[in-house]
Amino acid sequence: MIIEYKDVQIGYEKHTVLKHINFVLEKKQFVFLTGNIGAGKTTFLKSIYADVLISGEKANVLGFNLIKLKKRKIPRLRKKIGFIFQDFKFLTDRNIYENLHFVLKATGWTNEVKIKTRIYEIMKLLEINELVELMPYQLSGGQLQKTAIARALLNNPPLIIADEPTANLDTNSAHHIIQTLYNLTKYDISVIVATHNQDNILQIKAPMFKIENSQLSPLQ
Repeated sequence: MIIEYKDVQIGYEKHTVLKHINFVLEKKQFVFLTGNIGAGKTTFLKSIYADVLISGEKANVLGFNLIKLKKRKIPRLRKKIGFIFQDFKFLTDRNIYENLHFVLKATGWTNEVKIKTRIYEIMKLLEINELVELMPYQLSGGQLQKTAIARALLNNPPLIIADEPTANLDTNSAHHIIQTLYNLTKYDISVIVATHNQDNILQIKAPMFKIENSQLSPLQ
């Protein structure tokens, strides 16, 4: 079990955003999270990596009990999660290799040979080796997002969270990114994609959940 929420409340100090949340994510499972802008999709995602307040009967993520999780253990949880955002978040003064190198160094890697091997291994997996020496401004939106997927995979996380990963992409690039994320399940990775783009949802046959009126409900 990757995630198990049972009667969970999520929010910020005195303001509860989501109530009575029940949600289960299995190993190698891909799911869509949808809902109107402002419904609480990002808040739900933040709860998974312990960035908002959470209470309830059960809230387990990757073996961590979020209800009782101490702050000093939060980095250990987050190291097991790969993050993908709509605005890429690359360092603009460094090329792609240097961006990925920075992430590995920041997460405890010290051996330069192993760092280089890991970077090229992931770039090859996603078929974007040719981008490794380019600067972020030289890449298209689709290339940037695929490179962001590579960055998220560097530490071999069992869970990937993608928050509106196609918001800044054209239709063809968006479809390619969704398919790439779906394909990650072949490598024992679970994926949650938050999106309000119906084209994305129709593209892949996968479980869908909608946040509406502070509730999370499965869609048929």
